[in-house]
Amino acid sequence: MNKREQTVFVLVDVQGKLSEIVHESEKMLTNLRKLIQGLQVLGVPILWLEQYPDGLGPTNEKIACLLEGTTPIPKMTFSAFKTDTFKEQLQLLNRNQVLIAGIETHICVYQTAVDLQLNGYDVQVVEDAVSSRTNENKEVGLRKMAALGVQVTSVEMALYELMERADDPAFKQLLKIIK
Repeated sequence: MNKREQTVFVLVDVQGKLSEIVHESEKMLTNLRKLIQGLQVLGVPILWLEQYPDGLGPTNEKIACLLEGTTPIPKMTFSAFKTDTFKEQLQLLNRNQVLIAGIETHICVYQTAVDLQLNGYDVQVVEDAVSSRTNENKEVGLRKMAALGVQVTSVEMALYELMERADDPAFKQLLKIIK
């Protein structure tokens, strides 16, 4: 069970044309927006990644507009855990629970989640906020992560789990975002 004060969100590579051609891209982008807005209400820090931004382009504007005031971490490695800047920022947060979402499920999300898991983090992949170019690759990535100990969650499940109580001051704000 994730706790708000122990959780960090890792947003993986929702960039350029790829973010618009992955399987069910609009659904993924809508769910990512809900997740990011909900996590911001709950005060959960966000680490924002971009794979080879000079080649793949910037983060999709539907997502980037929610992250003003923060800077993406550029990477060339498929696993963010193999990028020093990411590891340093993650360690500074001193949190051991990671929610992860983005693209592509079977490449960068998968490799990052597994490396985090192998290095002692409790990792949950947000199933309805990840995608790949094909649904088959998304499903393979999710199955392989689960087989290696990464938990699978959803946007609503993750947000309610972090909130814990209906009398939480964030409840009404989150309800508007989720609905």
